Amino acid sequence: MPIQQPSGQIKLTNVSIVRLKKGGKRFEIACYKNKVQEWRNGVETNLDDVLQISNVFINVSKGQVAPTEDLKKAFGKTEVDEIVKEILKKGELQVGEKEREHALNNLWKEIATQVSEKVVDPSTGRPYPVGMIEKAMHEAGFSVKTGKSSKSQVLECIKLLQEKSTLPIQRTRMRVRITMPIKDGKRLKEQIHGSAEKVEEDDLAGEEWETILIIDPGQFRVLNELLSSASSALKGKGKIETLTTAGASGEL
Repeated sequence: MPIQQPSGQIKLTNVSIVRLKKGGKRFEIACYKNKVQEWRNGVETNLDDVLQISNVFINVSKGQVAPTEDLKKAFGKTEVDEIVKEILKKGELQVGEKEREHALNNLWKEIATQVSEKVVDPSTGRPYPVGMIEKAMHEAGFSVKTGKSSKSQVLECIKLLQEKSTLPIQRTRMRVRITMPIKDGKRLKEQIHGSAEKVEEDDLAGEEWETILIIDPGQFRVLNELLSSASSALKGKGKIETLTTAGASGEL
């Protein structure tokens, strides 16, 4: 495709800009919103349906087309289709202010919702409404990080709330069952119970030891690692599973 020089000013509407820095220069292409991700996912394959203008710019908003010599130096070629594909693949999608604000608000809500599912009022054991969690987040000065998922920011948020907000919160406790051969249970019982806030059941009868514990969620990993370190002695017969939290059980 030959490089097209715009004959006049073209008004771009509903535009998304994809930007790539290469060879010390910045290159941009003007795309239709939502089409960039469709192209990257393989849903859209027609470049004409992705690009608002079939050209490479150094500044889309000012209509400044990238000089041929800059393209040649940076990409080693001047074929616009090939350069556009590289920018689409490797470039950074620029997000408008309204979109950025919308994304931040959504991420904030997701974090608040997940925090409310993981903490309780320590005096009642009941969860807080999402609105109260959001108020505490503001009070503690929590700020959302756009480059990280909501899940990865939840524990950081809980820690900040515990340190800097006036809202008393406590992590929701986990109820877990641990089973293993009786001889191993006698050997590891004291160490395992030391990680629990409460021992609900402790059965050393028969050939298998079973104990049910109430633990802080942070202790699940500790107990799991304890069983992992003893896995050779347990010969695959040690097991820890959660009774109240889905998707967090493990078997050794």
